[in-house]
Order: sequence, then C-alpha cells, then structure tokens
Amino acid sequence: MRQLELLAPAKNYDVAMAAINHGADAVYMGAEGFGARSAACNSIADVARVVKRAHEFGVRVYVTFNTLIYDHELRKAEDMIKALYRAGVDALIVQDMGILRMDIPPIELHASTQCDIRSADKAAFLESLGFAQLVVARELSCGEISEIRRRTKSARLEAFVHGALCVSYSGRCQVSQVLKGRSANRGECAQICRLPFDLVDVNGNVIVNGKHLLSLRDFNLSDRVGSLVEAGVDSFKIEGRLKDANYVKNAVAYYRRAIDKVIAEAPERYERASKGISKIDFEPDLRKEFNRGFTHYYFDERNLANGKGIASIDTPKSIGERAGKVANCDGKRITVSSPVQFNNGDGISYFDRKGNYAGVRVNRVEGNTLILPQPVRIPQGTVLFRTYDKQFGDRLDASNAERKIRVDFNIRVGDGKLMLDAEDERGNKVSCCELVTVEPSDKPQSERQAEVLSKIGNTIYTVGKITTAGDRFIPASVLSRLRRSALEALDKAQKINYKYGYRGKEDLSAPCFSSTLTYADNVANRLAMQLYKEHGVTDITPALEVGRDAAARRGITVMHTRYCLRRELGCCLKGEGGKKLPQQLFLRHGEMLLALEFDCKACEMKVKTTGKCE
Repeated sequence: MRQLELLAPAKNYDVAMAAINHGADAVYMGAEGFGARSAACNSIADVARVVKRAHEFGVRVYVTFNTLIYDHELRKAEDMIKALYRAGVDALIVQDMGILRMDIPPIELHASTQCDIRSADKAAFLESLGFAQLVVARELSCGEISEIRRRTKSARLEAFVHGALCVSYSGRCQVSQVLKGRSANRGECAQICRLPFDLVDVNGNVIVNGKHLLSLRDFNLSDRVGSLVEAGVDSFKIEGRLKDANYVKNAVAYYRRAIDKVIAEAPERYERASKGISKIDFEPDLRKEFNRGFTHYYFDERNLANGKGIASIDTPKSIGERAGKVANCDGKRITVSSPVQFNNGDGISYFDRKGNYAGVRVNRVEGNTLILPQPVRIPQGTVLFRTYDKQFGDRLDASNAERKIRVDFNIRVGDGKLMLDAEDERGNKVSCCELVTVEPSDKPQSERQAEVLSKIGNTIYTVGKITTAGDRFIPASVLSRLRRSALEALDKAQKINYKYGYRGKEDLSAPCFSSTLTYADNVANRLAMQLYKEHGVTDITPALEVGRDAAARRGITVMHTRYCLRRELGCCLKGEGGKKLPQQLFLRHGEMLLALEFDCKACEMKVKTTGKCE
C-alpha cells in the first residue's frame, strides 16, 4: 500500500499548526540556520513544539538543512543536527554532501531540490548514499519522473506541485552570488530573475524594453495529481516557506481534496500518510491567493501550442484572478462588466496604456461600480484582475479548522471489573479497568453511557463507535474517569508507537553520476570533497562561494535553465516560431549586462556574466 504525502511549508509554529489542522501529512520548516530561506528560521524549541503536535496525527516534520556549509561551520552544523534529532525531527532536507561524513545520529535524510535531481543516474546515486526521499527537479516532465522511478528502488519521490518557480535549475543559480555577493545556496537569493530587463543585441539595440524576461509564472499541478501518482511521486510539495498562514490554509485544503480523490478512487492501492480528519469551513480556491498566473511548466513536455508561455513577463507581482473588463472609468468610479461579485476592501489590478502594472484598493462597491480612494484613468475594455478578495480573506482569517482522531470505545463488565477499551484510527489500542460492582438497571442505560463517553472536551479526539454495557448502571463519575484514563493512555501509546525513519546504509562501491564536478555542483567543504572522491570523482572545482576571484567570474554561466527566452518570445531557432531574433542576445538592467547562450540540442538556455557585470 503506497502512502501519499501532502507536504506543506511552515514559516513558523503558527503556520505549521495551520497546515496540520487543514490536512497536511508533513510540514517542512527552517531551524536556527543552514536553511535556504534565511528569513524563515525557528528555534530548536519551536521546532520541538511543532514536532509534539504533529506527531499526534502521524504528521512528519522535516527541517530544511539545505544550504552549503563552509569548513569552519562543520562543527556547528553537526551540533545542530544532533539537537534536531533530540527534538524529534523526522528528517533533514539537505544539499551539502558533507553532512554524510559528519558524526551525526542516524536521522533520515532527504535530497533537496537544490541537489538538481533531473536525471535517473543522479537519483540512483543519491539513493545509494542512503537518502530516503528525493526531491525531483521542477522542470521534469511526467515521463522523466517515471524514468527516475524506474531507476530507483525504495527511495520515495517528492515533487513540487504548487508555488513559485526558479528560472534556473535549483542549486545551479550563481547570479545572486556573483553580482550581489548573496548566495542563493546560502539562503540569501537577491531575486535577480524578477527584475525588469531590456533584451538587446550585440550593438546595444533594444529588442524588448523593460520586461521581466526571466520571471516565471507560478507552478500549479492541482489537475495533474493523478498523473503524478501514476508516475511514482509519493510526496506532493507546496512551495512557500515565507508564505503566511492564509496562503498555506488555502493551498493545503485544495490539494488535500485532490489527493484524497485519488485515494478514494483506488483505496486498495493508496492511503494517506497521516491520520485525522480536518473540518474545513471555507471553499478553497487557488486563484484567490498570491499568484503570477499559473503554469504546468514542463510537466506536459514543451507545449506552447495554446499560445501561453510560462513566464510572467509583464510583472513579477501577483495577478490574482481575472475579474472582467472596465466598461467605464470616471475618476474615482469604475463601472465593470464582470461575473465577479466585488466587495468593499477588495484589491484590483490592471495594466495601463504603457503596459505597466498598477493596483488599487476598492473603498466601496455600488452594484457594478467600484468606488476608489483616488482618481485613476483606465481605458474602456481594460482587463481587471482581483488580487485580493476581502470576503475570502476574512473567511480565511476566521478559519478555525479542527483536526480530530477517531476513537472507538467498548465497555466490558465481568468478575467485579469495569473495563473500557479504546482504539483509535492510528492503530493504538488500550484498556483501562476499575474494580467496581456493576448492577443491572430497570431503566435504559446505553444512551446515558454513550453520552458520558462522548464528552471528550478539548482533546484531539472525536468519538466514533461506542459499544455500551447495555442496561447496567455505571456511575457517570466512574465512566468519566475511565474515559480520561483511556485517552491519556492513547496519547502515551502514540508516542511509544510512533515510527521514525532512519538514514539508509551507504553503498560505498556506488560510482558518482560523474567523474568531474564543476563549481555548479556546489562542493563547499572538505567533507563533501571527501565523499565525492570516495565515490570515484577525480576532478572537483569548488563552489563559487569558496573559490574564484572576481576577475575569474567573468564569462561564466550563472544560470542554467530549461526555460528558453527565444521559445518564449516565439523565436525558436528550430523553426517553431515565425519571428527572428539576432544570434547574439543580452539582458540589460542598469549597469548589469548578461549574455544569453542557447543550447538547441538540449533545448536549454544559459545566462552568463560579461565584463560589465561586476
């Protein structure tokens, strides 16, 4: 029976609780360092608090430990891993292979998306090192994921299904490090891919002016969950460790339904990876939260036949949901032609005559007229987007989803003993007993007994089946005491029976996926270098973070991407677009100048530094 896991981001304890209560099977969060989102750190104590609550539902807690580690940090990293192990963390999501040569407990390890797993050879190698879960690259097609599944044995496959996309292969983006001294592989990405660029030729002539040419739309595979399952994906990951609780509530609730639908259609093959039923008091809608427009990216192969690209070239900001067109604009009053019911406090956006993105908050709604706080000039026919639905946001703010574990009770009487059996959906079984004589009653007692057992108060449990003792009188105080004892015993049983995964055994004879590693393979410390050499690597260029001076960084690849700007603009060199572009192309933002190189055979693009990039 395959377990399917919905994996949610958690910026902090409160967001983790929102994810768990709304149906996540696992959460991932940062600790006090070494996580690839430096703005999303949590103390060991807070991580332990999340673990305690999560494990009650069989929800797993993964800590992102996926930055590069420098030699002088190895001892600190080692100590932190030991502390996380003591806190009960289920697994570490890691990039740096030096961790495998540290003196650490046998904690389960997951290979981060920063490991750039887009080939079956690399996936098989990482599995041979003992990784229990592999996060495949977001650029992969369904067929490529299936091939990785065929080439691996027992490692679980994890795939992103929703959220922001990096334009570069994850882990292979050095542009922030080279241009700003801020390493994306150290959690300090400067978001250069979201900047506006001019596309220019070798003579500086502007071909495209001031567009966000490297900014991608947001990932959304909610309608491809079934295909992902068939391809071999076990864990479905929502991106967003910097997102707030409302974003996480909405996304988790939406994907919970999608995954549960797959399970319901084949219950003999699939099951949830955690326990407990969440009661959601709103209708989830992915369009209502931050999004740059959605894309399947390359999951369905390279298909642009529908005329839609994969980039959000006009703006890197949230577009939200399409909400009709402007029928008339008169100062502060906009009359709209729209099926959408607007609300006071909504946020709307549009593109002005020059193609610039603009947004404004709605003060008041009068029928199909929106009253704004300041005058605007929007041409008739302009498409409006709703970037914030005030009514929906209020519902999410007020959402108090509860997650409960079903427990069945059975009362038994015999030999001067009153026994209460309790069994929960997690598989825990306990029995509590009191020495008490129970006499028959001439009045019905079953309903009364069930009522006493159902009073479980502010616990994580909900009562399922109750088997009573028939028409026998049992003092309510006695039965209440047994109920409390049974629930406390179930809590203890869950802690005792909780199953941890552990780091797999490393196959020391397994050859590395390549005998040569470049700076883009991110070897940043002596332990990582040791591991690779032990697995047959003979030539290792250290990561840029620990090698090469500024002069040596000119003319090197700082982004490697499956996204191709020629293709996006309808100018593919393979003849798939009618328009033509000059052979040599550059991206320019202020004094920043980046050269583009196109590998048509591999259908990839590389972004390189030039002499003017320092």
